[in-house]
Amino acid sequence: MKGGTIQISWHDGKPVLTLDFHPVSGLLATAGADYDIKLWLINSGQAEKKLPSVSYQSSLTYHGCAVNTIRFSPSGELLASGADGGELIIWKLHPSETNQSWKVHKSLSFHRKDVLDLQWSPDDAFLISGSVDNSCIIWDVNKGSVHQILDAHCHYVQGVAWDPLSKYVASLSSDRTCRIYVNKPQAKSKSGEKMNYVCQHVITKADQQRGDDTKTVKTHLFHDETLPSFFRRLSWSPDGSFLLIPSGSFKLSPTSEAVNATYVFSRKDLSSRPALQLPGANKPVVVVRFCPVVFKLRGSSSEEGGFFKLPYRIVFAIATLNSVYIYDTECVAPVAVLAGLHYAAITDITWSPTASYLALSSQDGYCTLVEFEDNELGEPVSISVGKKLVDGEEKKHVLEKTDELMTETVPDERSKQAEPNQDEEKQKPLQSKVTSEEEKQVMQTSDEVMTETKPDGEKQSKVNTPVSSKPARRRITPMAIDP
Repeated sequence: MKGGTIQISWHDGKPVLTLDFHPVSGLLATAGADYDIKLWLINSGQAEKKLPSVSYQSSLTYHGCAVNTIRFSPSGELLASGADGGELIIWKLHPSETNQSWKVHKSLSFHRKDVLDLQWSPDDAFLISGSVDNSCIIWDVNKGSVHQILDAHCHYVQGVAWDPLSKYVASLSSDRTCRIYVNKPQAKSKSGEKMNYVCQHVITKADQQRGDDTKTVKTHLFHDETLPSFFRRLSWSPDGSFLLIPSGSFKLSPTSEAVNATYVFSRKDLSSRPALQLPGANKPVVVVRFCPVVFKLRGSSSEEGGFFKLPYRIVFAIATLNSVYIYDTECVAPVAVLAGLHYAAITDITWSPTASYLALSSQDGYCTLVEFEDNELGEPVSISVGKKLVDGEEKKHVLEKTDELMTETVPDERSKQAEPNQDEEKQKPLQSKVTSEEEKQVMQTSDEVMTETKPDGEKQSKVNTPVSSKPARRRITPMAIDP
């Protein structure tokens, strides 16, 4: 594994707020505060034993505001982009013999304020968006119209996720709740059933024991609106077996300091409590993303192994404001920890379709690319994503439970008192350097402590400068720590 922060002018030096890999061609799309979407070709550095580099391909220019989120549809034929002011554009791919071009296909208008996150349905037919206007909207992409409005949040919706089995959608807000919606179709005459999502669970608080006392107190599971990021991007696993939720904050006891966490919820129990917490990060977790490729089990774990009891390995990345943790479901400890990459907050992460690359964007105007060697993450396997796999028996291998945390499920109704207003301008966190000692901390679960990751030797990546339109700034040396 090699990686580094590429010193090119991605978006005229302005913050890069989002990025996504095309699921077929592997082109990398980035977008940010310069209003443009740019496409890049990734050049492998394996042959020369160098860092990967990128080559500029084209720009998609239409937005008149900062672009906060871009997502390719599963088929790769469409691209959705959400921006400030409620702008939401659907782009369509027009292939030709010589090249491929993207053109504006539809403009979806209804959000009154900034669109912060997007997610496609598995069949490309629908799109869910989250906005500063406190609402989620499910769009009928073919008609270019609003299909359903989910407006129960009382503060900004900063993350949305669509279940790959199309049964659930989820939203995460700075009102300190995660809402799980289930599809309860309505009868429709000629064209069959009409998709209709209804809030089933609201994940908000945990029961916390008061020391030796038998009484419990309820504590919030998520950061409030003071979280120094405008994004809380959550994600479902590729097989739909579990949901990964960032921006967690929990206390081991009522008097202890809050610990930053990522929560793992099993599909078979989205109502009661997280199946697992991944705490230990120095900074809040702002985005999680799953690798689209699933791998064979390595069989190297001990019998108690990891907490995920799956017949295959799933790899995922967790990004805090200043570092990235890479996990797989067969190990308890992180596979690797990447730190010292950027001067400002990380905003988004994405995996290439072949799992060769992991890319992340930052408000400092730069992106980082990590390249994995062939089969470094494992041997790929195919899985059938369908109801029989997860919903049939709801097999016990999905996730093991921990006993420390119990979430509170509250009725689906609007809170009587909204959280205090937050400035609608994006908060820019203070620039700070990260020390290697801080990032050698490894996650702990509530009941079991993960062993510390001991690097065989710290791999220091050199800065790659393939193209530069201005003198390069001095960068923090990125550091990869392998267990």
